[in-house]
Amino acid sequence: MFTTDWCGYCKRLKKQLDTVGISYTEVNIERVDGTSELVMSLNNGNQTVPTILYPDGSAATNPSLAQVQAKLG
Repeated sequence: MFTTDWCGYCKRLKKQLDTVGISYTEVNIERVDGTSELVMSLNNGNQTVPTILYPDGSAATNPSLAQVQAKLG
């Protein structure tokens, strides 16, 4: 999951994922070189977070918990 420190949507989704036991790796795009460019490439030039990169290579921008659960099965 690509995030920033100040993103309220990121904090909410992380808390929801933690509550239901879905693990994730958090990557802060303001701290890890090259990740803001990756997020921009996934979001039509925007640094929109949270952006989820799933194991199958697909991505979702600001998904709900229900969308993440559906995608992961």
